[in-house]
Amino acid sequence: MSAESTPDPAIPGKPVTPGEAGAQDAAATRPRGKGRRRKPRARRKGLVVAAWTAAGIAVLGGTGAGYVFFKLNGNIKSVDIDQALGADRPDKADNGSENILVLGSDTRAGSNGKLGGGEDDGSARSDTAMIVHVYKGHKKASVVSIPRDTLVDRPACTDAKGGAHDAAKDVMFNSAYSTGGASCAVKTVESLTGVRMDHYLEVDFSGFQKLIDELGGVGITTTKDIDDPDSHLNLKAGRHTLDGRQALALVRTRHGVGDGSDLGRIQLQQAFVKALVAQVKHIGLFSGGTRLYDLADTATKTVTTDSDLGSLNSLMSFAEGLKGIGAGNMDMVTTPVQYDPANPNRVLLRKQKAQLIWKALKDDRPIPGTATEGNASGEAAGVVTP
Repeated sequence: MSAESTPDPAIPGKPVTPGEAGAQDAAATRPRGKGRRRKPRARRKGLVVAAWTAAGIAVLGGTGAGYVFFKLNGNIKSVDIDQALGADRPDKADNGSENILVLGSDTRAGSNGKLGGGEDDGSARSDTAMIVHVYKGHKKASVVSIPRDTLVDRPACTDAKGGAHDAAKDVMFNSAYSTGGASCAVKTVESLTGVRMDHYLEVDFSGFQKLIDELGGVGITTTKDIDDPDSHLNLKAGRHTLDGRQALALVRTRHGVGDGSDLGRIQLQQAFVKALVAQVKHIGLFSGGTRLYDLADTATKTVTTDSDLGSLNSLMSFAEGLKGIGAGNMDMVTTPVQYDPANPNRVLLRKQKAQLIWKALKDDRPIPGTATEGNASGEAAGVVTP
């Protein structure tokens, strides 16, 4: 989905409407408690850019600018995964937890073709895949990255347009998305894990880059030089504030650090997500309506959701439920794999160790350390830190 938009004459940043001005004046004169209202806002940290940005849209709801609500609501694209997959799915958890499949979309259409480093051929792949498990109480989460090069048995699935796709054995995990889109990716994850995905969030390349730029960049520290001609990323060891282009290059690089595998890239992605979440509390998302609108406009254009989250109210409510989860209470791991002896560019699932993770998610318990010991890693741990 493109993050480009045509300027709207009724967008904040132009003259403020009387309704907005009145709401802003009222907000300015409303009495404050002694620090009680400011602290929760400072803790509004989501798991992905789109999630916590959507949480901030709630502030716009109080401005009386109804046209803003309808414009943002119209930005959101959704997929009816429940209809596509039917009833043959793992049961929903009854313990208060939630599981969200988050995909980074490596599309080759429009502006994403250039960002993906390829031609505009209209194809799409899942470049990043994470299962986000939000524990009961929504105070902590575990994030499980699935390497896109993992060889899996892809189940037969139906895409969102009703097209049927046959099952396939020993294919790359990210082929599920390129074959049947979001619904096929969800079904493959559920088949692999036995865990029901309650929600789906997809973020595309161009929107990700624009969001980071609108945030003013994200601060990270590199402990080693990173030089990857393929992603055009060149960072000396030290502290950096990455703009959108650099941030995108970082989460996509696989040759500039570590052993050049997708596993090394995943470690960089996980470190960047933690840096992003940790930094959100220092950014004045609520300091001005224009900036908040720009972020919300880009975020709602950037994401594709499942139909349950396919409205502004639903997305806001979902993001609000994540506000207590910060970088310090996120456990980030990678699905246990080993390198494929027949092809070093592919990895094989370590099924017994992986089962420990899937059971932990089902039981709403922490992931045991034994599940993550002795697995292929990509050798990029600690190269990037918040």
